[in-house]
Amino acid sequence: MLLSLGVIGFGRMAQALLTPLIENGDFKPDSVLAVVGQQKSVEVALEDFPKELKVVASSDPIAKEVWTAPVQLLAIKPQQLNEIKLPTINTHSSGKPLLISLLAGITLRRLQESFPKHSCVRAVPNTPVLAKAGLTGLAWGKEVTMEQKTLVRNIFTPISEVFELPEKQLDAFLALTSSGPAYVALMIEALADGAVAAGLPRQRANYLANRTLAGTALLLNEQKIHPSELREMVASPGGTTIAALRHLEMAGVRSALIEAVVVAAERSRELA
Repeated sequence: MLLSLGVIGFGRMAQALLTPLIENGDFKPDSVLAVVGQQKSVEVALEDFPKELKVVASSDPIAKEVWTAPVQLLAIKPQQLNEIKLPTINTHSSGKPLLISLLAGITLRRLQESFPKHSCVRAVPNTPVLAKAGLTGLAWGKEVTMEQKTLVRNIFTPISEVFELPEKQLDAFLALTSSGPAYVALMIEALADGAVAAGLPRQRANYLANRTLAGTALLLNEQKIHPSELREMVASPGGTTIAALRHLEMAGVRSALIEAVVVAAERSRELA
């Protein structure tokens, strides 16, 4: 089997990465092999992909072929890293294969120890890549070539804005961008609940909360407005907004969000 891409762990994030690459012709479906944990996951994984794409369970003898690909995407859970057993096959006569790791908190040093015959890259994409509106942080291993860097950028650019960072900054990047959608979802849910409590129908409240967050983010980005400046624009003296902001400050919302990001970054370091 002649492969161009091997995918170890074929969940939603890996599928989001692969979809535009196949649609744009960067990888041919019949040159991609994806490995999933269980046989029952194979048919589910194939639902949105061409039939030529090969998806197998990890117990399938063909699964070991995934390690023969020149480019390998590691998209399992961090806790499963120790379960990986590299086959004793040598199919790379020239250059090291490229391993792109999506594993949260797993350092380049640990990756290199686990995959000594690979060039390793850490990638931290966030869930909005599912809507091709994501953010991805990249940290390069020492032996990654310029050609490999270009290839990695081309993998993530169709679905996200890409940031190349020192590895020590990835934990903070993850805590803000990867965990951040959960914080935002919580805020949207709470705002919609508040609107329902104030008298709006649920469906309309949910829609308006989503649009308010999206429109605010768009305004801040397009007009380069600092958040504090926008807050002052909206909060007129003695009005409804300043009364609400006062309540939020008394409830400690600002400090809670700050600490949420810090705690997430610390947890990412613990996973290492």
